[in-house]
Amino acid sequence: MSRLPIRLRVTAAFAVAMAVVLAGSGLFLYLRLDSHLAAALDRDLRLRAQDLAALVSQPHPALGTDNDGRFIERGESYAQLLGQDGRVLDATRPLGSPLLSRAELRRAEREPIYLDKPSVPGLNEGSRLLATKITRNSGPAVLVVGTTRQNNVETLGNFRDELLIAGPIALLLASGLGYLLAGLSLRQVESMRRRAAAVSAETPGRRLPVPQTGDELQRLGETLNEMLDRLEAALERERGFVADAGHELRTPLALLRTELELALRQARTADELRAAVRWSSYEADRLSQLAEDLLLIARTDRGRLPLRVEPVPVDDLFAAVLSRFDWRAAELGKIVTAAPAGALLVEADPIRLQQALGNFVDNALRYGGNEVTLEAARNDGRIELHVQDNGTGFPPEFLERAFDRFSRADAARGSGGAGLGLSIVKAIAESHHGSAHVANRGHGGADTWISLPVPSALGPA
Repeated sequence: MSRLPIRLRVTAAFAVAMAVVLAGSGLFLYLRLDSHLAAALDRDLRLRAQDLAALVSQPHPALGTDNDGRFIERGESYAQLLGQDGRVLDATRPLGSPLLSRAELRRAEREPIYLDKPSVPGLNEGSRLLATKITRNSGPAVLVVGTTRQNNVETLGNFRDELLIAGPIALLLASGLGYLLAGLSLRQVESMRRRAAAVSAETPGRRLPVPQTGDELQRLGETLNEMLDRLEAALERERGFVADAGHELRTPLALLRTELELALRQARTADELRAAVRWSSYEADRLSQLAEDLLLIARTDRGRLPLRVEPVPVDDLFAAVLSRFDWRAAELGKIVTAAPAGALLVEADPIRLQQALGNFVDNALRYGGNEVTLEAARNDGRIELHVQDNGTGFPPEFLERAFDRFSRADAARGSGGAGLGLSIVKAIAESHHGSAHVANRGHGGADTWISLPVPSALGPA
């Protein structure tokens, strides 16, 4: 079934459901008709018994002559009068032997009873009997009236044959109608499929046709169009990322190539050669760092940034960052300090968190004032790790796009980086279920920080 087209599967399911409904309805109607025919037969027997009881109470009744046919129809209906000893007192021809057994006769003397007989003497057909006690001049007796069930059997047989003929015809008509309706319902799906086949990266902005039906099909079309919007936006971001990455890689590669060519063609002394090699090494380091940054961003985009999470004392984290930047701060004539964090802990990958804080410190040393401070605070159920400087701060228009890839605040903070540092900080923070923030301090300088969840071992604030 899974290999069949949806239209055929829907039609087959509809046909099976209709077959069950028709079979159930036919069985219900057949049983109801059987019940109604049986009730009508019993009612007819009661009426005949009442008429014959009035007849036999007259002097010298004759059941065999049936009183000009007013009460008995030979061949289908019959009657028999039995004495208390079971002897036949009178009967419709050719009923000569008793129709009731001794036990049935005793029951009939107590209350009227209905009996089904597969056959009676002189008739080869099944019969329905009513035996009831009557009183005549010569004493009590049991009157038995009966009729064949052949008419009921023939009526039920004809009804069954009609159901067996009309049912399959109705099923075929309903299945054909279901096939047409399934085709009409799937027409919109086919239209969306054809449009989806034409959508590609070279045709931005094309969307699927959405039928205004207010049903699941409309919601499916709207959901698919929203998915296309997200995919197109992601594709544009990736294209921009690739273009920006190519641009960033081109500059150090061009400088590296220029330095090597100059060293090859113009270097006449060992000092000139060493200077060229030193500049080439610097550009190679820059390329290596840029490649690592791009790889880290690519991993976070795929949700596969490897983390080794463990409890990390904030003081140890700050000490590792300070030891990394002490020499650089000394060369630049700046000071990097860390405020004591006490017993404060974070659950994080220490290497990644040092990388994120290191990017903050690198930006502060590159563009900030002459003092950089690391602080930690517990605020509203979160742990915040701040890096602050006393420089000029961020341009207001840069704050909203500070964490965008390849975004720089060149107008106020110089240039020289690739614009990936803050993007990497954001990626590392989000991989730890945290967030990254930048702001300007009220009394001057920039404030950058990472907000992380409080470790479960510390409990609520």
